[in-house]
Amino acid sequence: MKKFDNKKIGLTPKELKELRRLNTPRKIQDFVTTMPQNFEPDGETCMSAREVLAKRRSHCIEGATLAALAFWVNGRRPLLMDLKTEDDDDHVVAIFKENGCWGAVSKTNHAILRYRDPVYCTLRELAMSYFHEYSNNKWKKSLRSYSRPLDLSTYEPKVWATGKDAWVIAEDVDAIRHFPLVTRKQARNLRKLEKVEQKAGSILQYERPTSRKKSRRSR
Repeated sequence: MKKFDNKKIGLTPKELKELRRLNTPRKIQDFVTTMPQNFEPDGETCMSAREVLAKRRSHCIEGATLAALAFWVNGRRPLLMDLKTEDDDDHVVAIFKENGCWGAVSKTNHAILRYRDPVYCTLRELAMSYFHEYSNNKWKKSLRSYSRPLDLSTYEPKVWATGKDAWVIAEDVDAIRHFPLVTRKQARNLRKLEKVEQKAGSILQYERPTSRKKSRRSR
């Protein structure tokens, strides 16, 4: 990991002060959770962390990118992990390690796919904690693989932290090596969610504007 150096990053004093307050994973998650969902009213976005701070809204990868920057400012590695699906939207989380175990900060508009406490011994365990609840609009379990960590400190800050847009990060976290969670045979035999699970999966934190179609990153 490259050490955070604001002389090279270029955050404003206001931005730096706000991010330094988010000095635990719990505080970062609280901040991301209370931020309104980005429903992309003007078209698809992949905002940088600075843009998210300024506009005060985000969807999954935008929230994860902001969380990664907060981790970096406070001495942790800025890591993202992609959860890849079949016939569904992927989800991206900011991952962290405490006492030898993995956890995740997650921005989502759903009652599921949320924060994970650092109790998972491996990244596979962490990814599998999302497996049962992760379903598509036909209520079929859709999670299929997880990525190796993407370390954002290896990128130029303008690519994801301080510039305009972070599409390079979205493309790279999708393209890096992924590891399967289920075999094809197992995937064919997965049971659909029950009615009560479907009801729980339909709960939203923020109501979606009726004039907008569902975004690919609306998880």
